[in-house]
Amino acid sequence: MAHDEPSLPLLWETFTGYQRTAALKAAIELDVFKHIGAGAATIDDLAARSKAAPRGLRALLNHLVQDGFLSRNGERFGLTATAAAFLDPSSPSYVGSAATFIASAMIVEGFARLTDAVRRGGTAISAEGTLAPEHPVWVDFARAMAPIARLSAELMANLLDVEHAPAGKVLDIAAGHGMFGITLARCNPRLEVTALDWKNVLAVAEENARAAGVIDRFKTIKGSAFDVAFGQGYDLVLVPNFLHHFDPPTCERFLAKVHAALAPSGRVVIVEFVPDEGRTGPPDAVRFALVMLATTPAGDVYSFSEYRKMLQGAGFGEATLHDLTPTPMRVVIGKR
Repeated sequence: MAHDEPSLPLLWETFTGYQRTAALKAAIELDVFKHIGAGAATIDDLAARSKAAPRGLRALLNHLVQDGFLSRNGERFGLTATAAAFLDPSSPSYVGSAATFIASAMIVEGFARLTDAVRRGGTAISAEGTLAPEHPVWVDFARAMAPIARLSAELMANLLDVEHAPAGKVLDIAAGHGMFGITLARCNPRLEVTALDWKNVLAVAEENARAAGVIDRFKTIKGSAFDVAFGQGYDLVLVPNFLHHFDPPTCERFLAKVHAALAPSGRVVIVEFVPDEGRTGPPDAVRFALVMLATTPAGDVYSFSEYRKMLQGAGFGEATLHDLTPTPMRVVIGKR
C-alpha cells in the first residue's frame, strides 16, 4: 500500500498498536463483551460481574470506545455492531477466543525478539520455535481458533460441493480443532473423517466432533504428520494452515506422501494465506510471512505458482486456486 504523504497518525497508530491488542484481550478475558451483551451497562455493574476494579474498568472501557468496540452514552456503555457480532459469546459468529492464541505469550515472545529473527532468518524463540513436538501452544490454538476456522471450513465445504458428494474417506492433517474435517462430516453423512495431529491436540478435536454429532464417523491418527502412516484410499486430504510452517523442499516431500495416500481420483485441499505472485497483496497474506519468521525456523507464505510447483514435484496434475471470501484464506486444490 502506497502512502504518498507523511502521516504521523499512521506512525503513532503503529507505535501503539500492541496496546489496542492488549486492551481487547483483557476485555475478552474479563468477559466485558459478554456482560454488556447480557445487560450490564455501567462501570459499577461491570465491576461487580467481572470482579474488576472500577478504576481499571473505566480506563479499559474508554479505550475500547475509542477503538470502536464499545459505544458510550453518558455513563452507560454498549456494544458496537462489530463487538455484538464477533465478541459477544452469545453471538453465533463469535470469534473472540482467537485473541487468546494470536496474542498468546509464545506468539508475543516471537515478535518481541523479531529483530533477532530478522537477523537470523528464522525464529529467535528456540531452535524449533512453535514446531517442537507436542508443543502445548497447539492445544491453545485448537481451543482458541475453532470459532474463526468454522467460517472458512463452511466456505470450503461449499466450494467442494461436499453435500452432494458420494460416500468417501477424508483425512484432515494437522487437524487442530478438527473443524475442517468435522464440517465436511456434518454436511455429508456419507463421509468418514480421520484427523491427524498430536495426541494432546486431538483431544480437543474429539470434543468438537462429539459436540457436532459426528463422533461415530470421526477417527484419529496420533503423532507427527511426517512420521506416522496415513493409510490409503482417501478421496480428500485436507491440509489446513500447515504448509506455511516449512520450507518448499519439506512441503514437497510431505505432499508426495499425501499423493501416495489418495485414491486414484483423489484431491488434496490446501487452506492457506496465499499472496499474489509479487507479494504485494492481499495484506493479510503478505503480513503473515512475518508471523512465520517470528515463530518458525523456515516457514513462509507461498504464492499459487509456488504451490503449483510443489504439487507438480510431488506427482500431482492440475492445480487450481480459490478464494474463501470474506475470509483472508484461499484454497489450493491439487488433483492426483
